[in-house]
Amino acid sequence: MATSAQLKALVKSYADGDDNRFYTYAMQIAAHEARAGHGKLAKELREIIDAAKQKKDKVTLSQKTLPIVRPKGELSKLLSASYPKIRLSEMILDNEVSERLNRIIKEQRQIEILQSHGLTPRRKFLLLGPPGTGKTMTASALAGELHLPLFVIRLDGVITKFMGETSAKLRLVFDAIKQHRGIYLFDEFDSIGTMRALINDVGEIRRILNSFLQFIDQDDSDSMILAATNHPDMLDYALFRRFDDVIEYNLPERENRLRLLENKLTGFCIPKLDWGKLANESKGLSYAEISRACEDSVKETIINHRKKVTQKVVIKMLAERKKYHIKIFKNSLQLTDKK
Repeated sequence: MATSAQLKALVKSYADGDDNRFYTYAMQIAAHEARAGHGKLAKELREIIDAAKQKKDKVTLSQKTLPIVRPKGELSKLLSASYPKIRLSEMILDNEVSERLNRIIKEQRQIEILQSHGLTPRRKFLLLGPPGTGKTMTASALAGELHLPLFVIRLDGVITKFMGETSAKLRLVFDAIKQHRGIYLFDEFDSIGTMRALINDVGEIRRILNSFLQFIDQDDSDSMILAATNHPDMLDYALFRRFDDVIEYNLPERENRLRLLENKLTGFCIPKLDWGKLANESKGLSYAEISRACEDSVKETIINHRKKVTQKVVIKMLAERKKYHIKIFKNSLQLTDKK
């Protein structure tokens, strides 16, 4: 069941007439039920909320749900398309990041009002932070909130060893951005945005970056462009001012680690689990790593024919993730030093 805090917040937002907050808390309750294993109830709640939103809001043509445009020909090798259903309320984020993302959504939902005043909503965002902190999921959540398709740029298809070919493929991508409104994600963006002044840089890398800078400067579409990287220190300085906003993601603080553990394990664990201890044990791990540790704990419990997840199992899985995290971090530092 929903927590007392969620129910009180839901009722208060209704009493205040704050529809956005009301829907946000309602979606949080739906997400909570889904994590507790009540999939059918969560699905029904989401359907009711979505129906209520559609009935209340007069959706303009620019905001209507768009069919997924399946990339064809050469473009099919450069883009992958999906239609995410995740909502921002299902993510656990720092308050500052959450506020900024909500502001982006509000701007996009009121695009015509802004345009009537000679203003345009922000569309180009640079997402920085360690792996597993929510950058890629943010792209899915924005697509889900705005009922837009998500296109992920396949950089392995875009970047080639042949001179001039990468720029031509980037042009195809930016043509698609203009023709088909959606959320376009350049993940692992440092592979494109590497500093032009690096000693071991070659002419083609500089040309690729210059092409990207030119294309993003010229872009005046209605699509949103997101670039995500785990290595902001490798990005060329000229990139930062090309984006409307730079959003930094960090490893979760204790309060968010506690919320995540409770959300993932509620319904599976023994009654007297020491959540505070588990939150302390998970320090230094990302949201994704804590989520995987929780899932591993549940699987470990099931395959050993036990009914409830114990604290010992969770601590063990968190320790395994932390050991893996430290190893990957050291390898990453070594690779960065070599570059």
